[in-house]
Amino acid sequence: MFKDCMSTTDEINAKTQGRGDAEKIENILAAQVIDAAIEVHRTLGGPGLLESLYEEALYQELRLRNISVQAQIQIPVIYKGYILRNPMRLDLLIDDKVIIEVKATEQEQAVHKAQVLTYLRLTGLKLGLLLNFGQKLLRDGIERIVNDL
Repeated sequence: MFKDCMSTTDEINAKTQGRGDAEKIENILAAQVIDAAIEVHRTLGGPGLLESLYEEALYQELRLRNISVQAQIQIPVIYKGYILRNPMRLDLLIDDKVIIEVKATEQEQAVHKAQVLTYLRLTGLKLGLLLNFGQKLLRDGIERIVNDL
């Protein structure tokens, strides 16, 4: 669809060097994503557009900021040693560390948080963001989801 990748890993590692804490990297990435998402919401407006448009605009905004991002990543699901036929699909993956799930709904559902947590568990990643562009103010649609942090 719109896959690509640009890296700022060296910049982030330089900021966190000496602290030796992977959690700090994820937090910096999350802050960068939230800032980019606010810019997308401010520029396109919201609510009102399809989820896929917000997702693609966020992808482009992250690329413009030289943040390593991959879109629509297929992740195999393994059940008792068997790879299931249908992989899960992540909306956005930031620097192979933070999962972003984009929504554009009026009402947030508990299943959306559960979905991100399941993605985190199945990938072994620690941090995910649920971004709901369907809110009048994006800050009301941001959920941070952690897996054993």
